[in-house]
Amino acid sequence: MKRFCPLASGSKGNCLYLGTEKTKILIDGGITAKALRTRLAEIGVALEEIDAVLITHEHTDHIKGIEALSRLGIPILANSDTAEAICSLIAGKHKFKIFTTGEPFEIADIEVHPFSIQHDAVDPVGFTCSIEGQKIGICADIGFATTLVAKQLRRCQYLYIEANHQPSMVHASNRPPIYKQRVLSRQGHLSNEECAELIGHIYHGDLKHIYLAHLSSECNAPELALKIISDKLTALQAQTCVSVAYQDAVSLAVTF
Repeated sequence: MKRFCPLASGSKGNCLYLGTEKTKILIDGGITAKALRTRLAEIGVALEEIDAVLITHEHTDHIKGIEALSRLGIPILANSDTAEAICSLIAGKHKFKIFTTGEPFEIADIEVHPFSIQHDAVDPVGFTCSIEGQKIGICADIGFATTLVAKQLRRCQYLYIEANHQPSMVHASNRPPIYKQRVLSRQGHLSNEECAELIGHIYHGDLKHIYLAHLSSECNAPELALKIISDKLTALQAQTCVSVAYQDAVSLAVTF
């Protein structure tokens, strides 16, 4: 059985599960090993079964648990700049398997393609993962969807894509001006409308499920994000399912 399931999504921690009968991987390790073990157990997976962790970038909400995961002997995969940045943030010795942004590689029966995204990190990436003709696109913590992003996410059957905020709610919030400037910048996060626009560019008839990722708890609302994206899908006459990836709970899993 092949399965994709967000385990945590948001500013308090990010971690996704992707598995086949042969291979089980995580994308990001931004929650504690204890929380990760609990959430994996909910979908019937043991932490010791994880074969690798792919890291998108070095921000704390994506790497909080990787020191403990590394101690368990689980390989941590990152590009060289991200690995170096992590080593400067987390004390101790860390061993990474290094990939090159833009160059595909394989983890057993999962083909992984890391690609560059816009965010305020040293070399942030999104991923597409292909398994027996099924393609999963993973792209969050992105301030602007470049033509490269759109190209990489085309022909995905499953998407995990950021719908972080509603700009009017950012402006109305009590957050400091520097926060507002960052979130709304091209190095920050994708808004609901920008997410919908990207979906409009990459939609195709075999797109089966979209996860709305990294929703802000203060500057967005699940029902608002769902409405904006659902309206876009309706305009496209799409039959695609759409759901929110949760921060504090295991999200709906898709099997394929």
